[in-house]
Amino acid sequence: MDELLHRRKFLNQIAVAGTTLAGIVVSVPIIAYLLSPFLEKKERAWQDLGPLYKYELDTTVAVELEDPSPLRWAGRTARTSAWLRRSETGFTAFSVHCTHLGCPVNWVDGGKIFLCPCHGGVFDAEGNPVGGPPTYPLQRHHVRVRNGHVEIQPVPLKVQ
Repeated sequence: MDELLHRRKFLNQIAVAGTTLAGIVVSVPIIAYLLSPFLEKKERAWQDLGPLYKYELDTTVAVELEDPSPLRWAGRTARTSAWLRRSETGFTAFSVHCTHLGCPVNWVDGGKIFLCPCHGGVFDAEGNPVGGPPTYPLQRHHVRVRNGHVEIQPVPLKVQ
């Protein structure tokens, strides 16, 4: 009987050790995934949008760029867009996402406005809200001209 208790105690310890090991093996990748955004500080890089002459004065055009905060496995979905305007004072880049709920906005050249088709948001040519539910202006990306090329440094999307 005493030998049976020792065997049972030994098997219980083996079961507890195996369960603990399995729990650790499963939880380490989950914890690493959850903590990775806090541990990896990715520097936002400037992205080349092409030569300066490609953009006409007083026009607003859509440009494609890399999302500043994509997941490693995002693939094609790591691409996003921005609205780039060239004026006499330089370039301005607006986020393509409405500040209400993040829906994509469209530039209406005839009215010189940005329209959000989801909830009727309207933004003026400077990205300021003038109608609908949005209360914040369109987010702006950093833009510079360097060596005859237009470069953009996108900022992560903030939805208010």
